[in-house]
Amino acid sequence: MRPSFIANPFRGTGLESATGHVPETPSADPKSVELLLKLCPRHSVTALRDVPDLARVLGVQSVHVKDESSRMGLGSFKALGAAYVIAAIASRGHHGGGAFDWGSALVGKTFVTASAGNHGLSVAAGARVFGAKAVIYLSQQVPEAFAVRLRGMGADVVRAGKTYEASMDAAEAAAGSNGWVLLSDSSWPGYHELPKLVMQGYLQIAVEVVAQMETPPTHIFVQAGVGGLAAALAVYFRKSWGDAPKYVVVEPVAAPALLGSIRAGHNTMSEGPVSNMGRLDCKSASEIALAGLARDADSFVSVTDAEASHAVAQMKTAGLVTTPSGAAGLAACNVHSKAIGLGPDSRVLLFMSEGLEDA
Repeated sequence: MRPSFIANPFRGTGLESATGHVPETPSADPKSVELLLKLCPRHSVTALRDVPDLARVLGVQSVHVKDESSRMGLGSFKALGAAYVIAAIASRGHHGGGAFDWGSALVGKTFVTASAGNHGLSVAAGARVFGAKAVIYLSQQVPEAFAVRLRGMGADVVRAGKTYEASMDAAEAAAGSNGWVLLSDSSWPGYHELPKLVMQGYLQIAVEVVAQMETPPTHIFVQAGVGGLAAALAVYFRKSWGDAPKYVVVEPVAAPALLGSIRAGHNTMSEGPVSNMGRLDCKSASEIALAGLARDADSFVSVTDAEASHAVAQMKTAGLVTTPSGAAGLAACNVHSKAIGLGPDSRVLLFMSEGLEDA
């Protein structure tokens, strides 16, 4: 399988021009996220690293990397998603005035989801803080290191199916039969409310980046699984920086769900083998994320497992330790620099979305 590049034909208009209906898109309002994070003692702004070694390798003016490996002690950006949603649900019982026992706010409630790894950690963390229970479905391809961490956080772990999509089907069925709350980071017809809130949590990353960068980047590369992070960042960056930065969405060649959907003009399932970019190995895109990225992204690209592994080594040499999923943006810079238009005046923004799996 070879890497692909596609310029987004729906840029600025979105899929409405192809489908004839107005799809729901991500929120660009981070205010409620910021208010809840002020109550969280584990919250702190993550580093935006200026990495001149990578700039020299790419032949560009600068490379900045938003390092999410320390986010709230969970090791990835996902800490801002499901945990925020659970906190928001818990806060509905707090009407102000007097003491409120946050630790028992959601006793008796169970949250269930499927995860490629990090989303499950966020669900487990949020459930534990507010007294709820978490049940996490993992496919057979998710590393056992994640299962161990999940159990250590008090979650019940269930292995189901060979793919992320199969584990999500199992989680959805369990939610229906047990009366549990399904908390997915993906969205589909009839299921929008909670995944849209998950994506709203990710806006905090964009808020931090805008405050940290004195000069906006010329090129932004964001990796995608179902697309929630990429879509959330895109909507806020467009709000803050306008149309100038080129926004590039990066997927594995084994799971080009967003790229394939843009090419088809509608949400479509992708096919491929298992990828070493495990957190990006999702064969179907979030409906809300696809709608937002169809409007806001300039291009969609894919990279091979070998290219992602090479980028991991490059980042390690520059002092950044991550996985193929976390290095996918750099891999896209290496592979698609000419098509994207990188040059000596380019200011590149990358996202190291996670640290090591067993950290």
